[in-house]
Amino acid sequence: MPSHSTEHATFRIDRTLPAPPPKVFAAFADREAKARWFVGPDENSPTDHQLDFRVGGRERLVSRQPDGPTFTFEAEYRDIVPDRRIVYAYDMTQDDARLSVSVATIELEPAGDATRLTVTEQGVYLDGRDTMAQREQGTRVLLDQLEASLVGQLAGAAR
Repeated sequence: MPSHSTEHATFRIDRTLPAPPPKVFAAFADREAKARWFVGPDENSPTDHQLDFRVGGRERLVSRQPDGPTFTFEAEYRDIVPDRRIVYAYDMTQDDARLSVSVATIELEPAGDATRLTVTEQGVYLDGRDTMAQREQGTRVLLDQLEASLVGQLAGAAR
C-alpha cells in the first residue's frame, strides 16, 4: 500500500522586472504572451494550453517530457486586480498522480520604469512526489523565462 504524506510549506520570491506593471500583468493575462514564457524545461513540449483569465476562469497546461511523464497544471483564478495582483489556486499532477495543491499570489508594484514582483506560494506537497524546494526552483526558472520574454519584447519595441 502506498504511503500517504503531506508537506505544508510556503515560499516567497521577490524580483525586479525591467518593464512597467501593465506589461508584466499582460504577460500573465494574455494567452499568447504567457505562452512565450510559461512552459517547463526546454525538453518538455506543451501539448495543451488553455487560458480563461478572469475571476472564476481556469488555466490548464499539459506538457510531456520526451519518453517520460506528462505534467498537468490546472488553476482557477480567485482574485485579479489589474496591474497589481493575481491570486489563483492550482493542482499539479504527473500522469495520474496528484503532486500538490497550492495557492499562489502574484503582486506587482511600480519601481520606476520597472516592476517589483512578489510571488508567494502556499502549498501542500503530497506523498513525497514533490517538495517545496523543487517547486520554488521551478518557479524561479519560470520567472527567468518571464524576464527574458519581457526583455525580448522591450528590445523589439525599441527597434
